[in-house]
Amino acid sequence: MHTTKSENEDVEDKSPQPSPTSQILKSRREYTETTLSETEETKPQERKEIEIPCPPQGTLNEVITNGIILFLLWSVAWSFSGSEVLPGGNLFGLLIIFYCSLLGGKLLEVIKIPSVPQLPPLLGMLLGGFTVRNIPFISEHININSVWSSTLRNAALTIILIQAGLGLDPKALQHLKRVCLRLSMGPCLVEACSAALFSHLFMEFPWQWAFLLGFPFSFVLGAVSPAVVVPSMLLLQEQGYGVEKGIPTLLVAASSVDDIVAITGFNVCMSIVFSSGDLLNTLLNSFWEVILGVLLGVALGIFAQYFPSRDQTKLEWKRAFLILGLCVSAVLGSHRAGLHGAGGLCTLLLTFLAGLKWSKEKIRVQKIIAGTWKVFQPLLFGLVGAEVSVLSLRENSIGTCVATVSLALLVRICATFFLMSFAGFSFKEKIFIALSWMPKATVQAVLGPLALETARVVAPHLEDASRDVMTTAFLAILITAPNGALIIGLLGPKILTRADPRLYKSSIDLAIAH
Repeated sequence: MHTTKSENEDVEDKSPQPSPTSQILKSRREYTETTLSETEETKPQERKEIEIPCPPQGTLNEVITNGIILFLLWSVAWSFSGSEVLPGGNLFGLLIIFYCSLLGGKLLEVIKIPSVPQLPPLLGMLLGGFTVRNIPFISEHININSVWSSTLRNAALTIILIQAGLGLDPKALQHLKRVCLRLSMGPCLVEACSAALFSHLFMEFPWQWAFLLGFPFSFVLGAVSPAVVVPSMLLLQEQGYGVEKGIPTLLVAASSVDDIVAITGFNVCMSIVFSSGDLLNTLLNSFWEVILGVLLGVALGIFAQYFPSRDQTKLEWKRAFLILGLCVSAVLGSHRAGLHGAGGLCTLLLTFLAGLKWSKEKIRVQKIIAGTWKVFQPLLFGLVGAEVSVLSLRENSIGTCVATVSLALLVRICATFFLMSFAGFSFKEKIFIALSWMPKATVQAVLGPLALETARVVAPHLEDASRDVMTTAFLAILITAPNGALIIGLLGPKILTRADPRLYKSSIDLAIAH
């Protein structure tokens, strides 16, 4: 062993040792390679910063393309209508409001605050129309015929009703029928009564008009907005919050029924308020409108189940066009005939019955209808914002309107909490449902201006009170829509129990996939 150790030491001593010169050359070579590699890494980065693609691509190309498309739309409209698209014309005013509302909605989509839920784009659309109306130089050239404005809003109402009818899922309604009916009807009716009372106390409506004019006004306030509730609930449902007890499914289904109750109640009360005959004849006429709407909706709904047949090509496009044509004709035709409540009921029953036969295939039809809503949504909220002029507001009108909205909303929240107390929800879940049942937007945007337009034509002495209704609807959207979206997005993950959403799939998930 001693001999082996000594031999190894001799071998180590005989191994060549690097000279000082070779060490210096090696260090210089390593330094040169390191410098070259760093230079090569920095050169591509510098080129990327100064490179400008030609022709432009990405966002810049999209902005230029959209600008050219908008200009071409104006050019085509000018070639057909001439002066209507010039300043002061109806089409010019509609185009300006549409562009500004669309821009306001896009800006609100771009603005994202960390850890804060996304605000609904409809708020930006509303403010876009309001800005156009209250800028002195621009507002002088924005003149829109009241007939055009009313027709567009009624068309938007038709699309809302179509989405509500197609969004109703019979299996989900059957499973949650008791809770859904309580949630959709109870808070809406309670808020209607409380708003009628507060309209007398704060807005100085006479008692004889507080419940007559107050009730359609209250139904304007009472409707919850699916445009805010549905996207927020779908997001929570995808993450698994509240799916174990079906809270997102319940709120989505009840929001459609809630709109149906509010719109029907509004039409009935409007026919009573602005009727020139006695009350008994008015009630009989309203009952006749309901019967006519139901019969017509059932007949057309059964027709739409079988026409077009399944063996035709582009089936979903033909169904969507047929539904749009029938429903728009029913709503606008009923207004022409003076039967204001028949068209809405016809639309709801028609779409619901047609969707029963289409089964899961109705999702494709819903996506097409949702595409038309993308066009009418900026117009609807832009026109509502353009109806509110700061100069025409009466003294203290904003304060009284805000007080009425706030107190009626407080009563609604308490009523919702009480009605959910017997549905098997925990204390935190009841708080969440009550606060989630406050956003208002789409129905208010349609029904608020309708009261003002009807008063201008039928009862000019009620124009001031109807203008207050319009202002209240505007403020209700402005206050409740963003706050409702924020409350749902912030409280949902903190209050609701989380579970695997795949274990609690519901058929309504497909029905509202648009």
